[in-house]
Amino acid sequence: MTSEISGFYKLPIEKRLEILKKEANLNDEDISTLKTGLPLSVANGMIENVIGTMQLPLGIATNFLINGKDYIIPMAIEEPSVVAAASKAAKIVRSSGGFKTESDSPVMIGQIQLTKVKNLQEAKRKILENKNNIKNICDKKDSMLIKFGGGFRDLFFNEFDDMLIVNLMVDVRDAMGANAINTMCEAVAPFIEELLDCKSRLKIISNLAIYRKARAEAVFSKQAIEESFSGELSGEEVIDAILEAYEFAKNDKFRCATHNKGIMNGIDAIAIATGNDFRAIEAGAHSFASINGYHPLTQYYKNNDGDLVGKIELPLAFGLVGGATKTHPVAKVNLKILGVKSAQELAEVAASLGLAQNFAALRALATEGIQKGHMRLHARNIAINAGATDENIDKVVQQMIEEKNISVSRAKELLEKL
Repeated sequence: MTSEISGFYKLPIEKRLEILKKEANLNDEDISTLKTGLPLSVANGMIENVIGTMQLPLGIATNFLINGKDYIIPMAIEEPSVVAAASKAAKIVRSSGGFKTESDSPVMIGQIQLTKVKNLQEAKRKILENKNNIKNICDKKDSMLIKFGGGFRDLFFNEFDDMLIVNLMVDVRDAMGANAINTMCEAVAPFIEELLDCKSRLKIISNLAIYRKARAEAVFSKQAIEESFSGELSGEEVIDAILEAYEFAKNDKFRCATHNKGIMNGIDAIAIATGNDFRAIEAGAHSFASINGYHPLTQYYKNNDGDLVGKIELPLAFGLVGGATKTHPVAKVNLKILGVKSAQELAEVAASLGLAQNFAALRALATEGIQKGHMRLHARNIAINAGATDENIDKVVQQMIEEKNISVSRAKELLEKL
């Protein structure tokens, strides 16, 4: 399988599906699922009060080489130019050997809130003395997790006033972990209540998964960057501009919020495509960025050759089992396209995608401006909104771009003339 597919965006949809079928080893049923989406009968079993489904465009990012392996990455997103930008960034990185990644063991935190604790120090001592009992209670709640090498690992405390928070650390293996963690917290809480003669309140997972981080690194060479501009700008000029944009994000929280949002454009898109909880992942990422004052989730610098090095580190609680990953038919096909074997591998792919997305955004913002990349796709959306069809959409789009007047009213005027 290769992710280096030249001119993919120029092909008709049926041809794209034909290539994807071959490269990702899909069958006819998989292709049919990609075309039809989520059946109402399945949706009705996923949430309450179902009345329909709300679909997003599903594209694939190409050119990704991660730890020497090719990946075709499904992305579910409505924003124009994101998929193309990620693919272009991955092509630049590919010339330098691709992305290098690593990740922590999939340890999640479950929190038990204890109130009206009479002596915090004595309470902590008793809990630590009973750590093995707590471990046994946790591990008995999920025998399958234990079978695959997961389970309770340790605990730590947070405290304020007469409140003690017991934080359970649990290796959840290939699950996102919410169900397992919440079940364990609820099972342990009565034991601690009796042990301390106190009251427990909240018993729930934390989405700030600081022990479940993924990291990716890439080299964006001067030559490859210059070639991406067809020689109009030098690679050194672009790298200097990107580094200045990065300094802006490091020192200004308003810019930093948008900087990190660009990262999540990629990570959320793969999370949605694979049926993962993108809201939990987003919350964890921004919380992590705020631990020591809000900061960028990426960092950039020049190496000794003058090439740009990019790095990313953030908590990524992706899962391969449970939830929509095993229920949503399109999510199952997307995981087949990715070919990942573990939740850690999926998190590392997502981290690479987030780094690629961030580089692509900085490259555009620091040079040509973000609107140029958005313009044609935005113009197509406007033309369709105005009533354009396959027969006349390209003419309307081209005219609006040439006039630099992209609006529904102008599109309607051009359609009337046509």
